[in-house]
Amino acid sequence: MTTTSATTGLAPYQIADETFVIPWNLPAPPVGLFPMNSMVIRGAEPTLIDTGAPANREDWLAAAWGLVDPLDVRWVFLSHDDRDHSGNLVQVMEACPNATLLTSWFAVGRMFEEWETPLNRVRFVNDGDRVDIGDRELVALRPPVFDNPTTRGVLDTRTGAYWSVDTFATNVPEPMAESDELPDDAFEDGQLFGGRLVAPWHELLDDAKYQRYVDRVQRLDISVVAGCHTPVIRGPRIEKAFAATRRLPSLDAWHDFSQADLEAWMDAMGPPPEA
Repeated sequence: MTTTSATTGLAPYQIADETFVIPWNLPAPPVGLFPMNSMVIRGAEPTLIDTGAPANREDWLAAAWGLVDPLDVRWVFLSHDDRDHSGNLVQVMEACPNATLLTSWFAVGRMFEEWETPLNRVRFVNDGDRVDIGDRELVALRPPVFDNPTTRGVLDTRTGAYWSVDTFATNVPEPMAESDELPDDAFEDGQLFGGRLVAPWHELLDDAKYQRYVDRVQRLDISVVAGCHTPVIRGPRIEKAFAATRRLPSLDAWHDFSQADLEAWMDAMGPPPEA
C-alpha cells in the first residue's frame, strides 16, 4: 500500500473492512481531473473490481499486487469492457492463474475484437445475480447511469460497499480520496456534469420509469459508494448523489467543447515544442 503514482498524488486507501480503492486521476482541462479508480476486496477469496487503464499499467499493477498476492486472487469482476475498466485485464488474468472472470456474454463478445477471453475461466454474471466469494456475497446490479450496455455495478453484502461504476462521475480540482473534500455546490455541480457527460441519453428518459429504477438501486443497503470516476461517497452525501442523479431527465444536454475552444486553448499554449 505504499505505491503512489506521480499523476495521482494518492496511494491505495481503505474504504471498508478489507476493501480498498486503487486511485488514479486523468487530467481533463479545462474542468480539472477525472478520477479513474478500481477496487480490491481482500477477503476470504480476494477479488479485483475492474482492472484500471493501460496508460497507468505499471503503477496500477504495482498497487494491486501491493494489496494482494496475484496467486491468491480468486475473482475479477469486470463492470464493463471500456478501456478505463478493462485496460489491464489480460495482464491480470495472466498474473492470477487461480482467478475466474465475472463478466457477461456481451462483454466477452465485445472484447473479442482485441483479445480472446478464455471461456473456461469465465462466469457470466447478469443483473441481479449473486456470487459467493467465501466470506461475503457480491450482488450485480446495473447502476442508474452508464455509458456501456454491458455495465454491472456490484454490492458487497458484508460491508455495504457499492461499486457504482460510472454513476456519480464527477470532475475534481485536485486528487482526493473522499467526496467530503468538495464543497456542497461543487459536489452537486460535479454530479450533474458527470451524469450528463456519461449518459447523453438522459434527455430521452421516461422520468417515472427512471425514478423507479433509481429507487431499486437506492434501496440497497449501501454504507459507502466507490466508483471509477468519483471520490468515495459516504453518509449524507450518498443521498445527495442520488438526488442529483434523479434530476438528469429534466436537464438539458451538456454541450461538448467545440473546435473553436480547442483552437483557443492551442493559441493560449503557444507553439508546441519541437519533437
